[in-house]
Amino acid sequence: MSVDLAKLDQHLSTRSYVEGYSPSQADVHVFNALSAAPSSSLVNVTRWYKHIASYASEHTSLSGSSKAGEAFFGSGSAATTETADAEDDEIDLFGEDEDEDAEAERVKAERVAAYNAKKANKPKTIAKSVVTLEVKPWDDETDMGALEKSVRGIEKDGLVWGSSKLVAIGYGIKKLQITLVIEDEKISMDELQEEIQEFEDYVQSTDVAAMQKL
Repeated sequence: MSVDLAKLDQHLSTRSYVEGYSPSQADVHVFNALSAAPSSSLVNVTRWYKHIASYASEHTSLSGSSKAGEAFFGSGSAATTETADAEDDEIDLFGEDEDEDAEAERVKAERVAAYNAKKANKPKTIAKSVVTLEVKPWDDETDMGALEKSVRGIEKDGLVWGSSKLVAIGYGIKKLQITLVIEDEKISMDELQEEIQEFEDYVQSTDVAAMQKL
């Protein structure tokens, strides 16, 4: 016995289920009799078929009797024709969900790409440090003016010289205490100190008195 799809479609045009106001064994009985999804031209049956399919895991627990579903079984040519059409025009019950998932993934990918682009274009924070450097002369006869001029004569990208003063250290000797700001990625204090100490006529040694991140 085949399901009279035309009759079932007309029946479902005014109601949601084969019998009553909720899924029942009558719906399961008719649903199981269909060998494939109905033709999309049968709008009401298609809607009903998808809905009952969503209850697949609960079919055996649904209440009611299958007798009401028998009213839609017949052997007419119309039923045979509709079944053949259904085989040629099978509906993917999960197609809509897959489309929604694909759309969600697309939106997610666009948001990630936009975030990465924004992050890439964001100005990078430049790490800087303020340093207090002490430069000690050989003796009290060292020309401190020339010493400081030599030190400030060192010019580098990422290096800015600041204020300075002479600090007495005893026996008439004074050391140069000078402030500078450096970009951490560009300036190495070890290398800068070595370069200052190359002024051998003036400089005995150098020490970092203080260093603080900006």
